[in-house]
Formats: sequence, structure tokens, C-alpha cells
Amino acid sequence: MLRYTDIVLEHFKNPRNVGVIEDPDGYAIEGSPACGDQIVVYIKVDPNTKVITDIKFQSFGCASNIATGSMMTEMVKGKTIEEALKLTWKDVVDALGGLPPVKLHCSVLAIDGLKAAIRNYLGEKTEGKLSKEEVVNVLSNVLYPSLAVDIVTLKLLNFLKITEKGKVIIELLLGEEDPFKEHIKEEIVEKLSKINGVKEVEVNFVK
Repeated sequence: MLRYTDIVLEHFKNPRNVGVIEDPDGYAIEGSPACGDQIVVYIKVDPNTKVITDIKFQSFGCASNIATGSMMTEMVKGKTIEEALKLTWKDVVDALGGLPPVKLHCSVLAIDGLKAAIRNYLGEKTEGKLSKEEVVNVLSNVLYPSLAVDIVTLKLLNFLKITEKGKVIIELLLGEEDPFKEHIKEEIVEKLSKINGVKEVEVNFVK
């Protein structure tokens, strides 16, 4: 049986900022009900100060999905876009007092939803040359399932190249026999494909 902290249970039973914002400035759907968890994030942003004045979410998933969505919105409301973009899934987990390792992906999903909504708000303003830093930031939200640690921290990223035509080429230190390599590859392709400027993603494995 999974053990949850009192903070997680409180945010699950009494989630904050649940609902829909009509005519939001930014909006995003992350995850898939077929995979077990999905989150929808809506934001309103002050055009002058760039402060997130309101944020709401809808959760279609487990207790951890609801709790992380609730905590994420509480941590972001009242912050500027720049401050919100610095929030990580680890920050959310720490604020909740921890999560079971098998549920850490829910915090990643909440942050993915937030950042996707911000990208949606920024729209054309996000256009520009794709940077390696941006790609590595996305990869730091991809967890190695059995360890619940991201692939960047595990030093699995062996090579990264971005071509002039927007192709991202990645080499991971994972053998062909690794049971999670296809899952990780699919998640990387899915996440990177949502970034402006990415036209194609190639993931290779070396050992």
C-alpha cells in the first residue's frame, strides 16, 4: 500500500484552484487518460507585470495527480512568468513532503502542464533559435522509471546536437537490452516535439 504525507492527502481531499478559466491567456493539456493520468492547466496573466493572476487545473488521474496539480497552482499563483518557469517537479514534491517513487511522474506532469500553458500564452514570442539548454531542461523532466530519477541527473545523456533545420539528435547511455529504453524514447519524442523550433527528434542508444 502506498504511503502519502498528510500534505498530499490534504491537497487530494481539498484540492485548490480546481476548475476552468473562461477565455484563458494560456491553456494546455498534458498526459493521456489512456496512460492513466492527464492534467489541463489554464492561466490568466497581467499584460503589464507578467504576473500569473489566476491559475486553475482539471485532473483526470490518481490522488497524486490531483495533489501535485493543486500544490503546483498554489506555488505559481502570484508569480511572474519568469519565476513560474523556474519551478521544477522536485520543488512540488518537496512542498508536498514527498511522494512514493512510483508517483513522481505526477509531479512531472503538473510541471509539464504549467510550462505548456505558459508556452501557449507566449505564442509567437517563443520563436527563436532552439538552445541546448532548453532541450536539457526538458530532458531533466524525463524519469528513469525504476529509479524515479531523471535521465540528466543519472548522466545518461551522452550526446546532444541541434541541427540548423530543427532536428534534435540525442544519444543515451542505455543498452539495447534495457527494459525501459522504448518508454524513455517515446517520452522524449513526445516532450521535445511540443517545443517551438523542433522539427524532428532522433534518439539513439549506446553502451
